[in-house]
Amino acid sequence: MPLKLSLKPGEKFVLNGAVVENGDRRAILVLQNKASVLREKDIMQEHEADSPARRIYFPVMMMYLEGRAEGAVYDQFVLRMTEFMNALTNPEVLADCVSVSRDVMAGDFYKALIRCRKLITYEDQRTGRTPAAAKG
Repeated sequence: MPLKLSLKPGEKFVLNGAVVENGDRRAILVLQNKASVLREKDIMQEHEADSPARRIYFPVMMMYLEGRAEGAVYDQFVLRMTEFMNALTNPEVLADCVSVSRDVMAGDFYKALIRCRKLITYEDQRTGRTPAAAKG
């Protein structure tokens, strides 16, 4: 199933590890086969992983871009997820954490990223961090 990307002028995205920038006009790209794609708004730089939920998102994003769950990035994910879950009491959020972990174990990293966004939203609500101060 093709993936259709509508890009704003100057919008950046990552395609299979390569950073690509759209030109000065809107563009539509259609990817005909499976590829790792992240839009600019979904890309997190390492220095932006400045909260517990974001420290979960970052290694999941890296695994998505690398296409595998192993090594130091996977170990970092496990450590950060364990720390996060140990600090929680909310059963819904704990269930979301379990779902993220299952997605990672199944190699469904994009789905895990979407679920990580929910963790970031929950964390932002609990800490009072405003969406403008948070990326994405």
